[in-house]
Amino acid sequence: MHGYVRSGNSQPAWLFPFIVVVVLILSVLPLARLAMVGIAAFANGGVIDVLSEPSLWQATYYTIVTAVLGTIVSLLIGCLFAFLLTLTDLPGKGPLSFFFVLPMMIPPQVTALAWVQMSGPSSPLLKALSLAPPLGSPQPLYSVGGIALLYGVQHAPLVYLALRAGLMTLPRDGVEAARLSGASSLRVFRDIILPLSLPGVIAGAAISFVSCTGNFGIPAILGIPASIYTLPTLIFTKFSAFTSRTFGDVAVLSGIIAMISVAGLMVQDRALRGWDYRVIGLSGASAAFQLGPWRFLAMPLLWAILFFILAAPFFALVAGALVPAYGVPLTHKTMSLHAFQEILFRQAVTRTAFVNSLWLAGATALGLLVVTVLAAYVLTRRRDLASRIVASLIEIPYSLPGIVLAVAFILVFAAPVPVLNISLYGTIWIILIAYFSSFFAVSLKPLITAFHQLDPALEEAARLSGAGFVRRLFDIIVPLIAPAVGASVILVFLIACNELTISALLWSAGTQTLGVAIYNLDDSGSSDLASALSVLVVLMVVVMMLLLELLTKRLPKGVVPWRN
Repeated sequence: MHGYVRSGNSQPAWLFPFIVVVVLILSVLPLARLAMVGIAAFANGGVIDVLSEPSLWQATYYTIVTAVLGTIVSLLIGCLFAFLLTLTDLPGKGPLSFFFVLPMMIPPQVTALAWVQMSGPSSPLLKALSLAPPLGSPQPLYSVGGIALLYGVQHAPLVYLALRAGLMTLPRDGVEAARLSGASSLRVFRDIILPLSLPGVIAGAAISFVSCTGNFGIPAILGIPASIYTLPTLIFTKFSAFTSRTFGDVAVLSGIIAMISVAGLMVQDRALRGWDYRVIGLSGASAAFQLGPWRFLAMPLLWAILFFILAAPFFALVAGALVPAYGVPLTHKTMSLHAFQEILFRQAVTRTAFVNSLWLAGATALGLLVVTVLAAYVLTRRRDLASRIVASLIEIPYSLPGIVLAVAFILVFAAPVPVLNISLYGTIWIILIAYFSSFFAVSLKPLITAFHQLDPALEEAARLSGAGFVRRLFDIIVPLIAPAVGASVILVFLIACNELTISALLWSAGTQTLGVAIYNLDDSGSSDLASALSVLVVLMVVVMMLLLELLTKRLPKGVVPWRN
């Protein structure tokens, strides 16, 4: 036992170095390689060539404009739902929260495709309802405004979650004191609730802005047909037209995206300074407002918004999958399950995409679980500077746009791995490792929460009785955190199964994922097949979220995003 366990500590001596090595491989190495290529391009004068291209500045302009407008839309929708579902006595909060968070779990290219099927002169659903604009009318979503609108719909749940976390800690005694003093509900909201909620609003805006900046699926579906390129889609087109200077150009473009994202986070940090409200007293749902007759207005309003951002696009997606071609109206004569039969039984590409996505998602969820259980254990037991640095390094890949992470892994594995002389580029393994890096933080969060709520006395008693680390891990620790383990696996599986931004650059023939397959089908004009595959993906997302819902009662607070 001597040398295996640190004196006075339940951690094995090898555990923290092992986590450090994993983090160095998954976080530090790819980002350092990206930085090195960018510096090399700068030294060779390649940066000047990139910066002199008009397409770069146009893409940067569109990236910033669509991200800012999308953030505004997400703030309007997300704040409305957060305030009403957290602070009022509105009935049906559970279903409303569940369905409002759903768009965040749906792949962005599916969201874009659904809205395209719902609007414009060729919409099968609008034609069936005799509401379609005249033929020849432009598709309104193929524009900066269309991209920004869908950014807002996709990322409004991020604002909702960030703001709700702060609203749940509001001081109920302060609100009650104001009411006893005769303050109206509007006065209480304006003078107490709103100032205390501003940090959550700012945090949600920053998260939404960074997510908009790195979004690939929506501008790829809506922007490329209208020649509106953002930085992620510009990187994608540069890889499509590969030349000897592509790596240097893409490294510079990735650096610009990273700088825009960091600038957004810096604005958040700057805005939050001076808003450090420390409240004392009880907090929670008792601070809710009684809506009274206003509930008869609020309830229909929220359900109407959900209908237009979720139900109507899904019905349009189903309609697009049931007709033989885009633009054909949905009638009993044109309705057919041919697209679903083609997707499930005849198209080898889509079957391969299903197998690849399910395998990648399962391998990522289970593989990361092994590492994150150990990482959560060591990070909650250690309270030193080194553990805080490691925790920060784990968060960085998830906070960066996926397109930047994909470029970094291409640069790392473009050449064969030293010593082993094995090339991972062009194989499914490079996607898997990139997923490990990107979703490390997602897998870790529920386990960290569970470990913080775990009493270490049981494990210490077992250690003093002579039980080794592995025995304690399987007999005591894992059974106690089992619900969080299940939540971690489901969350990672759900997100990884629908990922597009990373795999869009890393896939090759035979390694395409569901996200890539949907984009390629739509890009090739097979909108009915793309719609059918998207419907199946949405149904899979709903099933996985319902499974997570079943675990809710046994999970630590904060693990299931849409739950209070």
